[in-house]
Amino acid sequence: MAAFDYVAVDAAGRTVSGALTAADEGAARQALDRRRLMALEITPTRRTVHKADGKAKAWGRLNAKTLALTTRQLATLVSVAPIEEAVRTIALQADRPAVRAVLEGVHAGVLEGHRLSEAMGRQGKAFPPLYRAMVSAGESSGALEPILERLADGLERDQTVRGKVITALVYPAVLAVVALGVIGALMTFVVPKVVDQFDSMNQTLPLLTRLVIGLSEAMHTWGWLAILLMVLTGIGAAVALRNPATRLKADTVVLKLPIVGRLSRDLHGATMARTLSTMIASGLPVLEGLTITARTVSNRRLRLATETMADAVREGGGLSAAMRRADVFPPILVYMTASGESSGRLEPMLDRAADYLDREFATFTAVMLSLLEPAIIVVMGGVVALIVLSILLPILQINTLAMG
Repeated sequence: MAAFDYVAVDAAGRTVSGALTAADEGAARQALDRRRLMALEITPTRRTVHKADGKAKAWGRLNAKTLALTTRQLATLVSVAPIEEAVRTIALQADRPAVRAVLEGVHAGVLEGHRLSEAMGRQGKAFPPLYRAMVSAGESSGALEPILERLADGLERDQTVRGKVITALVYPAVLAVVALGVIGALMTFVVPKVVDQFDSMNQTLPLLTRLVIGLSEAMHTWGWLAILLMVLTGIGAAVALRNPATRLKADTVVLKLPIVGRLSRDLHGATMARTLSTMIASGLPVLEGLTITARTVSNRRLRLATETMADAVREGGGLSAAMRRADVFPPILVYMTASGESSGRLEPMLDRAADYLDREFATFTAVMLSLLEPAIIVVMGGVVALIVLSILLPILQINTLAMG
């Protein structure tokens, strides 16, 4: 299949432009005729579209920042223009060729009569499954604009948190790399030279010095083996995690960790609460929101809990009761969900719970990152101090003997 850009006139006499896929230029003209468009110009497009299993796939992938910007632009434009024109305008503004190819593919899919969510699904992995499901929910309920607004708000919020975390991690990461480099240089170049000086004096070295010398010699002799074992261990762990049962056990252990487990539960709880709130606001059932959310959860234990909740709701049970039985969700989420069910205000209560969990995550992350920098300084400073002390102790010992 080939891709073509076209300029045509519609039944109202307006000039329209866009892109479509067809076997050749003649087929492209026939496709435009079926849409009651009179072709003025048809030219082969520069983008590459591949056909696989009946789905057009454009090369390219939207990263988090680009997806947030595209969603915000789309949410703004769909309120004043048809979806086809909105997507085409955003595609024309794209700077990166890969992003432009993805958006042009979406535009071509819309022109071919597909829904926006279906056109996005034809672009491979450019759009996340949960994102496409939310867009589909907006189209089904006739509330695409507010759904896109909510998606844009959520993506921008995630970008803000991610940017803060990355900014806070830059200095500690540089500090850790420099400290490790200093320690490696001391152990590789300085300690061996000091050892050569001490060997010629036939003196019994202090215990700390002997330990540091032994570690230095082990790094010289067996360093390559240690690196090889770490690589093999990583490969073995990756292979083992492909087994569903092993992955479930590993993810269950992760949830029990003091810090990582709490962050995982809070993030999943906030995502699920916001998804359900959006679904309810769009007039869709809670069950569909749970099903969609479950498919996007990477932690298998949390995914299993969400699927179990969906089964309980499908059988007629309450959402808060299902959350409580799952025993993996933050207590505040369970409480606010129960309050929302009893008061008939489930949507706003889920939205508030998601906001609360997002704030908790941001605050907790900020505190932990603020403690990371001094912790790195203390640990690395202590290691360097031990190495320097191991070198100074024999020197002080020799001076004492000489003075005696």
